[in-house]
Amino acid sequence: MQRKNIGSAQCPIARSLAQVGEWWSLLIIRDAMHGLCRFDEFQKSLDIAPNMLTRRLNALVETELLDKHPYSTRPLRYEYKLTAKGRELSPVLLTLLTWGNKYAAPEGECIQLADAHTGVIAQPVLVDKVSGREITEQDFMLIAGPAASDSMRQRLLRYQHHKMKHELFAANTAIAEENEK
Repeated sequence: MQRKNIGSAQCPIARSLAQVGEWWSLLIIRDAMHGLCRFDEFQKSLDIAPNMLTRRLNALVETELLDKHPYSTRPLRYEYKLTAKGRELSPVLLTLLTWGNKYAAPEGECIQLADAHTGVIAQPVLVDKVSGREITEQDFMLIAGPAASDSMRQRLLRYQHHKMKHELFAANTAIAEENEK
């Protein structure tokens, strides 16, 4: 069965997943952020089959998330370094870390994010750079960008309508509960 190509979809989430959505890819990016750069280092860290690692590294180079440079000519061996595009996935991985600690770690947090200067454990949140406010589903919504197709604009209008309907229902429920007191 052939997988659907989502890389040409207009949705930026779908396009991003087409480049990094395969789970080995994100684990390779994670390890590269931790300083690993050689094939054998990735293989040892991930316990991944060599043919799979080769395919994933080639795909990450092709999508310009990693650069490939020879470090030995006999035999020919390469190092893989994050590009600026690859390093910009750091907040995505930190968000997955935070979500995973909350919902996928029944034994408790085995990795935490700490301030490099004070050692204080951080509590990552997504913040709007312009206003400084935490981005929440209640306070922010998706809108069509300048390059959105008509079908994407319609999809987002349906989303906005559904969101407003849900918020109105929640507000009415809260008012009714307050009146019952």
